[in-house]
Amino acid sequence: MRASRGKSVGLGLALVSAFAFGGSGVAAKPLIEAGLDPLHVVWLRVAGAALVMLPVAWRHRGLVRRRPALLLGFGLLAVAGVQACYFAALSRIPVGVALLVEYLAPALVLGWVRFVQRRPVTRAAAFGVVLAAGGLACVVEIWSGLSFDAFGLLLALGAACCQVGYFVLSDHGGDGADRADPLGVIAYGLLVGTALLTVVARPWRMDWSLLAGDARMNGVAVPAWLLLGWIVLIATVVAYVFGVVSVRRLSPQVAGVVACLEAVIATVLAWVLLGEHLSAPQIAGGVVVLLGAFVAQSSAPRPPTGPVAGATPGAAAEMPAGRATT
Repeated sequence: MRASRGKSVGLGLALVSAFAFGGSGVAAKPLIEAGLDPLHVVWLRVAGAALVMLPVAWRHRGLVRRRPALLLGFGLLAVAGVQACYFAALSRIPVGVALLVEYLAPALVLGWVRFVQRRPVTRAAAFGVVLAAGGLACVVEIWSGLSFDAFGLLLALGAACCQVGYFVLSDHGGDGADRADPLGVIAYGLLVGTALLTVVARPWRMDWSLLAGDARMNGVAVPAWLLLGWIVLIATVVAYVFGVVSVRRLSPQVAGVVACLEAVIATVLAWVLLGEHLSAPQIAGGVVVLLGAFVAQSSAPRPPTGPVAGATPGAAAEMPAGRATT
Protein backbone atom coordinates (compact mmCIF):
# COMPACT_ATOMS: atom_id res chain seq x y z
CA MET A 1 0.00 0.00 0.00
CA ARG A 2 2.78 2.40 0.97
CA ALA A 3 4.77 1.53 -2.17
CA SER A 4 1.74 2.14 -4.37
CA ARG A 5 1.13 5.51 -2.72
CA GLY A 6 4.78 6.42 -3.18
CA LYS A 7 4.59 5.65 -6.91
CA SER A 8 1.40 7.69 -7.25
CA VAL A 9 3.09 10.65 -5.58
CA GLY A 10 6.15 10.15 -7.77
CA LEU A 11 4.03 10.11 -10.92
CA GLY A 12 2.29 13.31 -9.85
CA LEU A 13 5.61 15.02 -9.17
CA ALA A 14 6.98 13.84 -12.53
CA LEU A 15 3.95 15.27 -14.35
CA VAL A 16 4.36 18.62 -12.57
CA SER A 17 8.06 18.62 -13.49
CA ALA A 18 7.29 17.88 -17.16
CA PHE A 19 4.67 20.65 -17.24
CA ALA A 20 7.05 23.12 -15.59
CA PHE A 21 9.91 22.33 -17.97
CA GLY A 22 7.55 22.41 -20.94
CA GLY A 23 6.46 25.94 -20.08
CA SER A 24 9.95 27.43 -20.05
CA GLY A 25 10.13 28.18 -23.77
CA VAL A 26 6.60 29.57 -23.90
CA ALA A 27 7.45 32.06 -21.16
CA ALA A 28 10.90 32.91 -22.55
CA LYS A 29 9.94 33.60 -26.15
CA PRO A 30 7.77 36.68 -25.38
CA LEU A 31 10.66 38.15 -23.37
CA ILE A 32 13.00 37.63 -26.31
CA GLU A 33 10.48 39.16 -28.72
CA ALA A 34 10.09 42.12 -26.32
CA GLY A 35 13.74 43.00 -26.86
CA LEU A 36 15.75 40.93 -24.38
CA ASP A 37 18.73 39.11 -25.86
CA PRO A 38 18.33 35.29 -25.61
CA LEU A 39 21.59 35.07 -23.64
CA HIS A 40 20.30 37.64 -21.17
CA VAL A 41 17.11 35.62 -20.64
CA VAL A 42 19.23 32.52 -20.04
CA TRP A 43 21.43 34.41 -17.58
CA LEU A 44 18.40 35.70 -15.67
CA ARG A 45 16.98 32.18 -15.49
CA VAL A 46 20.17 30.51 -14.32
CA ALA A 47 21.30 33.28 -11.96
CA GLY A 48 17.85 33.53 -10.36
CA ALA A 49 17.62 29.78 -9.85
CA ALA A 50 21.19 29.65 -8.50
CA LEU A 51 20.27 32.28 -5.92
CA VAL A 52 17.26 30.25 -4.78
CA MET A 53 19.36 27.06 -4.59
CA LEU A 54 22.19 28.63 -2.56
CA PRO A 55 21.13 26.89 0.71
CA VAL A 56 21.28 23.53 -1.09
CA ALA A 57 24.74 24.35 -2.44
CA TRP A 58 25.95 25.20 1.07
CA ARG A 59 24.56 21.93 2.43
CA HIS A 60 26.48 19.95 -0.21
CA ARG A 61 29.63 22.10 -0.23
CA GLY A 62 31.76 18.98 0.07
CA LEU A 63 31.05 18.27 -3.61
CA VAL A 64 33.40 21.10 -4.60
CA ARG A 65 36.33 19.15 -3.19
CA ARG A 66 35.13 15.66 -4.10
CA ARG A 67 33.76 16.12 -7.65
CA PRO A 68 35.02 19.41 -9.14
CA ALA A 69 35.21 18.07 -12.72
CA LEU A 70 31.64 16.79 -12.57
CA LEU A 71 30.33 20.14 -11.33
CA LEU A 72 32.24 22.08 -13.99
CA GLY A 73 31.08 19.77 -16.76
CA PHE A 74 27.48 19.86 -15.59
CA GLY A 75 27.49 23.64 -15.35
CA LEU A 76 29.09 24.02 -18.79
CA LEU A 77 26.99 21.52 -20.74
CA ALA A 78 23.77 20.71 -18.88
CA VAL A 79 23.12 24.26 -17.68
CA ALA A 80 24.90 26.91 -19.77
CA GLY A 81 25.23 24.99 -23.05
CA VAL A 82 21.76 23.48 -23.29
CA GLN A 83 19.88 26.56 -22.20
CA ALA A 84 21.89 29.05 -24.25
CA CYS A 85 21.42 27.01 -27.43
CA TYR A 86 17.76 26.30 -26.73
CA PHE A 87 16.79 29.89 -25.94
CA ALA A 88 18.78 31.19 -28.91
CA ALA A 89 16.92 28.70 -31.10
CA LEU A 90 13.60 30.02 -29.77
CA SER A 91 14.38 33.41 -31.26
CA ARG A 92 14.41 31.83 -34.73
CA ILE A 93 12.13 28.76 -34.79
CA PRO A 94 8.90 27.67 -33.03
CA VAL A 95 9.09 26.33 -29.46
CA GLY A 96 7.77 22.89 -30.37
CA VAL A 97 10.24 22.42 -33.23
CA ALA A 98 13.22 23.49 -31.07
CA LEU A 99 12.29 21.05 -28.32
CA LEU A 100 11.64 18.17 -30.71
CA VAL A 101 15.06 18.67 -32.29
CA GLU A 102 16.56 18.65 -28.80
CA TYR A 103 14.85 15.30 -28.19
CA LEU A 104 17.27 13.70 -30.63
CA ALA A 105 19.69 13.61 -27.68
CA PRO A 106 18.74 10.10 -26.41
CA ALA A 107 19.36 8.80 -29.93
CA LEU A 108 22.65 10.68 -30.25
CA VAL A 109 23.84 9.11 -26.99
CA LEU A 110 23.95 5.78 -28.81
CA GLY A 111 26.66 7.21 -31.07
CA TRP A 112 28.73 7.86 -27.95
CA VAL A 113 28.02 4.35 -26.67
CA ARG A 114 28.93 2.71 -29.97
CA PHE A 115 31.89 4.74 -31.23
CA VAL A 116 33.47 6.16 -28.04
CA GLN A 117 32.69 3.55 -25.41
CA ARG A 118 32.84 0.85 -28.11
CA ARG A 119 29.92 -1.06 -26.65
CA PRO A 120 27.48 -2.89 -28.94
CA VAL A 121 24.14 -1.26 -29.72
CA THR A 122 21.01 -3.38 -30.07
CA ARG A 123 18.98 -3.47 -33.26
CA ALA A 124 16.01 -2.01 -31.40
CA ALA A 125 18.13 0.95 -30.29
CA ALA A 126 19.39 1.49 -33.84
CA PHE A 127 15.78 1.34 -35.06
CA GLY A 128 14.91 4.03 -32.53
CA VAL A 129 17.61 6.28 -33.99
CA VAL A 130 16.22 5.77 -37.51
CA LEU A 131 12.71 6.54 -36.25
CA ALA A 132 13.86 9.73 -34.55
CA ALA A 133 15.76 10.90 -37.64
CA GLY A 134 12.77 10.20 -39.89
CA GLY A 135 10.43 12.00 -37.54
CA LEU A 136 12.75 14.99 -37.44
CA ALA A 137 12.68 15.17 -41.24
CA CYS A 138 8.89 15.57 -40.99
CA VAL A 139 9.12 18.14 -38.19
CA VAL A 140 11.41 20.43 -40.19
CA GLU A 141 9.55 19.64 -43.45
CA ILE A 142 12.74 18.73 -45.25
CA TRP A 143 10.84 18.18 -48.51
CA SER A 144 10.23 21.93 -48.70
CA GLY A 145 13.92 22.73 -48.44
CA LEU A 146 14.04 23.38 -44.68
CA SER A 147 11.29 25.99 -44.38
CA PHE A 148 12.62 26.92 -40.94
CA ASP A 149 15.63 29.07 -40.15
CA ALA A 150 18.64 26.80 -40.73
CA PHE A 151 20.74 28.49 -38.04
CA GLY A 152 17.89 28.12 -35.56
CA LEU A 153 17.78 24.39 -36.28
CA LEU A 154 21.56 24.18 -35.78
CA LEU A 155 21.19 25.89 -32.40
CA ALA A 156 18.52 23.38 -31.38
CA LEU A 157 20.82 20.58 -32.50
CA GLY A 158 23.56 22.17 -30.39
CA ALA A 159 21.24 21.91 -27.39
CA ALA A 160 20.77 18.22 -28.19
CA CYS A 161 24.54 17.71 -28.31
CA CYS A 162 24.91 19.41 -24.93
CA GLN A 163 22.23 17.04 -23.63
CA VAL A 164 24.48 14.17 -24.69
CA GLY A 165 27.16 15.58 -22.42
CA TYR A 166 24.60 15.60 -19.61
CA PHE A 167 23.84 11.91 -20.14
CA VAL A 168 27.52 11.03 -20.20
CA LEU A 169 28.05 12.93 -16.95
CA SER A 170 25.10 11.04 -15.48
CA ASP A 171 26.87 7.78 -16.26
CA HIS A 172 30.05 8.90 -14.51
CA GLY A 173 28.50 10.67 -11.53
CA GLY A 174 25.94 8.16 -10.36
CA ASP A 175 27.97 5.03 -9.76
CA GLY A 176 30.41 3.84 -7.13
CA ALA A 177 30.61 4.60 -3.45
CA ASP A 178 31.23 8.31 -4.07
CA ARG A 179 27.84 9.06 -5.62
CA ALA A 180 27.08 12.74 -6.01
CA ASP A 181 23.77 13.93 -4.58
CA PRO A 182 21.66 15.12 -7.55
CA LEU A 183 20.29 18.19 -5.77
CA GLY A 184 23.81 19.27 -4.87
CA VAL A 185 24.96 18.85 -8.46
CA ILE A 186 21.98 20.89 -9.68
CA ALA A 187 22.79 23.70 -7.24
CA TYR A 188 26.47 23.87 -8.16
CA GLY A 189 25.70 23.38 -11.84
CA LEU A 190 23.54 26.51 -11.67
CA LEU A 191 26.31 28.42 -9.90
CA VAL A 192 28.93 27.34 -12.44
CA GLY A 193 26.51 28.07 -15.28
CA THR A 194 25.88 31.55 -13.88
CA ALA A 195 29.61 32.28 -13.76
CA LEU A 196 30.15 31.09 -17.33
CA LEU A 197 27.11 32.88 -18.71
CA THR A 198 28.08 36.12 -16.95
CA VAL A 199 31.26 36.22 -19.00
CA VAL A 200 29.43 35.43 -22.26
CA ALA A 201 26.13 37.31 -21.79
CA ARG A 202 27.58 40.41 -20.05
CA PRO A 203 24.33 41.20 -18.20
CA TRP A 204 25.50 44.72 -17.30
CA ARG A 205 24.66 45.61 -20.89
CA MET A 206 21.09 44.40 -20.52
CA ASP A 207 18.18 46.83 -20.82
CA TRP A 208 16.76 46.16 -17.35
CA SER A 209 13.85 48.53 -17.96
CA LEU A 210 12.29 45.89 -20.23
CA LEU A 211 11.55 43.79 -17.15
CA ALA A 212 9.32 46.58 -15.81
CA GLY A 213 7.22 46.59 -18.98
CA ASP A 214 4.96 44.09 -20.72
CA ALA A 215 5.61 41.27 -23.16
CA ARG A 216 3.09 40.04 -25.71
CA MET A 217 1.78 36.49 -25.72
CA ASN A 218 -0.18 36.10 -28.96
CA GLY A 219 -1.30 39.73 -28.69
CA VAL A 220 -2.06 39.68 -24.95
CA ALA A 221 0.05 41.91 -22.67
CA VAL A 222 1.72 40.04 -19.80
CA PRO A 223 4.06 41.65 -17.21
CA ALA A 224 7.64 40.75 -18.09
CA TRP A 225 8.54 40.21 -14.43
CA LEU A 226 5.75 37.62 -14.13
CA LEU A 227 7.13 35.63 -17.07
CA LEU A 228 10.62 35.82 -15.60
CA GLY A 229 9.31 34.64 -12.23
CA TRP A 230 7.73 31.63 -13.90
CA ILE A 231 10.96 30.79 -15.73
CA VAL A 232 13.11 31.00 -12.58
CA LEU A 233 10.86 29.56 -9.87
CA ILE A 234 8.61 27.13 -11.73
CA ALA A 235 10.41 26.17 -14.97
CA THR A 236 13.78 25.80 -13.25
CA VAL A 237 13.74 25.34 -9.46
CA VAL A 238 10.43 23.46 -9.10
CA ALA A 239 11.01 21.51 -12.32
CA TYR A 240 14.48 20.31 -11.31
CA VAL A 241 13.64 19.48 -7.69
CA PHE A 242 10.35 17.74 -8.47
CA GLY A 243 12.07 15.81 -11.26
CA VAL A 244 14.76 14.50 -8.93
CA VAL A 245 12.28 13.52 -6.19
CA SER A 246 9.95 11.81 -8.67
CA VAL A 247 12.65 9.59 -10.16
CA ARG A 248 13.54 8.36 -6.69
CA ARG A 249 9.95 7.05 -6.42
CA LEU A 250 9.56 5.72 -9.97
CA SER A 251 11.40 3.30 -12.23
CA PRO A 252 13.63 4.84 -14.92
CA GLN A 253 11.28 3.48 -17.61
CA VAL A 254 8.21 5.23 -16.18
CA ALA A 255 10.18 8.43 -15.58
CA GLY A 256 11.41 8.30 -19.17
CA VAL A 257 7.88 8.09 -20.56
CA VAL A 258 6.74 11.04 -18.42
CA ALA A 259 9.80 13.07 -19.47
CA CYS A 260 8.77 12.67 -23.11
CA LEU A 261 5.54 14.50 -22.26
CA GLU A 262 7.59 17.70 -21.91
CA ALA A 263 7.79 18.08 -25.69
CA VAL A 264 4.06 17.47 -26.03
CA ILE A 265 3.24 19.99 -23.29
CA ALA A 266 5.58 22.60 -24.79
CA THR A 267 4.03 22.17 -28.24
CA VAL A 268 0.46 22.44 -26.93
CA LEU A 269 1.26 25.48 -24.77
CA ALA A 270 3.00 27.18 -27.71
CA TRP A 271 -0.06 26.45 -29.85
CA VAL A 272 -2.52 27.87 -27.30
CA LEU A 273 -0.51 30.75 -25.82
CA LEU A 274 1.72 31.82 -28.71
CA GLY A 275 -0.35 30.79 -31.71
CA GLU A 276 2.47 28.62 -33.09
CA HIS A 277 0.56 26.06 -35.14
CA LEU A 278 2.23 22.93 -36.46
CA SER A 279 1.02 21.17 -39.60
CA ALA A 280 -0.31 17.60 -39.58
CA PRO A 281 2.98 16.15 -40.97
CA GLN A 282 4.93 18.04 -38.29
CA ILE A 283 2.71 16.69 -35.51
CA ALA A 284 3.05 13.17 -36.90
CA GLY A 285 6.81 13.67 -37.15
CA GLY A 286 6.94 14.89 -33.57
CA VAL A 287 5.21 11.72 -32.38
CA VAL A 288 7.75 9.64 -34.33
CA VAL A 289 10.68 11.62 -32.84
CA LEU A 290 9.44 10.97 -29.30
CA LEU A 291 8.77 7.31 -30.08
CA GLY A 292 12.25 6.92 -31.58
CA ALA A 293 13.86 8.67 -28.60
CA PHE A 294 12.01 6.41 -26.19
CA VAL A 295 12.90 3.22 -28.10
CA ALA A 296 16.54 4.31 -28.34
CA GLN A 297 16.92 5.09 -24.64
CA SER A 298 14.99 2.04 -23.41
CA SER A 299 16.99 -0.31 -25.67
CA ALA A 300 20.43 1.13 -24.91
CA PRO A 301 22.92 -1.33 -23.37
CA ARG A 302 23.29 -1.14 -19.63
CA PRO A 303 26.73 -0.81 -18.07
CA PRO A 304 27.59 -3.14 -15.19
CA THR A 305 26.60 -0.41 -12.70
CA GLY A 306 25.05 3.04 -12.90
CA PRO A 307 22.16 4.44 -14.90
CA VAL A 308 21.09 3.54 -18.41
CA ALA A 309 23.62 4.80 -20.92
CA GLY A 310 20.97 6.33 -23.10
CA ALA A 311 18.53 7.39 -20.39
CA THR A 312 16.16 10.24 -20.92
CA PRO A 313 16.73 13.35 -18.81
CA GLY A 314 14.07 12.21 -16.39
CA ALA A 315 15.45 8.70 -16.18
CA ALA A 316 18.94 9.98 -15.52
CA ALA A 317 17.72 12.18 -12.73
CA GLU A 318 18.98 9.82 -10.05
CA MET A 319 22.31 11.41 -10.95
CA PRO A 320 22.96 14.18 -11.35
CA ALA A 321 19.70 16.02 -12.05
CA GLY A 322 16.08 15.84 -13.11
CA ARG A 323 16.65 17.42 -16.51
CA ALA A 324 19.40 19.06 -18.33
CA THR A 325 17.63 22.14 -18.81
CA THR A 326 14.88 23.20 -21.19
